[in-house]
Amino acid sequence: MEHYETEHSEHFHDSALKVNAGIEQPPVVSPYFQKKKRHNLTTQDYIDGILAGNISILSQAITLIESLLPEHYAQSQEIIEKCLPYSGNSVRIGITGVPGAGKSTFIEAIGTKVTNLGHKLAVLAIDPSSEKSKGSILGDKTRMETLVHNPKAFIRPSPSAGSLGGVARKTRESIILCEAAGFDVIFIETVGVGQSETAVHSMVDLFLMIQIAGAGDELQGIKRGIMEMADMVAINKADGENINRANLAKRHFANALNLFPMPESGWKPRVYTCSAVEGSGLMDIWGGIEDFLKFTKTNGYFQANRNTQAKYWMYETIHEALRENFYTNPAVKANMNHFEEKVLNNEISSFIAAKELLTLYKEDITK
Repeated sequence: MEHYETEHSEHFHDSALKVNAGIEQPPVVSPYFQKKKRHNLTTQDYIDGILAGNISILSQAITLIESLLPEHYAQSQEIIEKCLPYSGNSVRIGITGVPGAGKSTFIEAIGTKVTNLGHKLAVLAIDPSSEKSKGSILGDKTRMETLVHNPKAFIRPSPSAGSLGGVARKTRESIILCEAAGFDVIFIETVGVGQSETAVHSMVDLFLMIQIAGAGDELQGIKRGIMEMADMVAINKADGENINRANLAKRHFANALNLFPMPESGWKPRVYTCSAVEGSGLMDIWGGIEDFLKFTKTNGYFQANRNTQAKYWMYETIHEALRENFYTNPAVKANMNHFEEKVLNNEISSFIAAKELLTLYKEDITK
């Protein structure tokens, strides 16, 4: 700058235009800032924090469950094992529905009423749809503004990527920690209507499907399997001019559910109408949930279903571990592309290629 002013001083001598030297800018990072060292919690710290209902430690423990690091996996499994005796004292409710049905608004509305009744609510989500977009259901935390700040509620998005089996297993493990932390109502939300419903159904006591009226044929595009899983159907957005359409949709769903054989629980599925925005019909639905729990606990289905689910997840965990072990095996990884090319070039069949890779895997692990 000084060089510039000296070189051109004759131009500025009789001119009002003058370039002043700039002010020295402060550093971007404060020199007084000290990076806070993160305290690594011991397994016992996690357990004590969870049992004390510490939300921060509960969140960290769930993050540990979601981690792919082997040392985190070992620690998380130890935490789950120690928390297991304190779990199981909750009602687990699966909630699904087509996009736009108002699941988030519904969960916030009914969740607020549930906490007002004295319950502690945890909202977990299964979002396996993120393989392409890498997105997640984190948006739920922004849509549920009231519930997020509710001291009796805990909202936890699912991992943003991963296989359906992996995400579902981690959600089931998260349920155990939430129950140990004192949450007696667990909502497991699933995105859209698809394969993830089966995974959710295998870890809940009651399956609730959220639908809307006035969007054409309400039954169109809903798989029979998903309809058969539903213990309850709630027609949301039954307000204003949409009330008559909601009542009509209620009759349609009730008639469709009557065509299915009686579920193993012996419970005849019910259909309700509600408005999450206006808050109408929500307590009727919660009353129906309480009726379901009383009914299934009396006839023994509630505990029998949980036992079946525990057995199912034992086998699912075995299958996932074997799958992971196979694909990460050095011999398999080294030959996978070779056999893939041979299949694509019609040199060998898919079945022969699979058999060859499995033989390589067996030989490698028995060395």
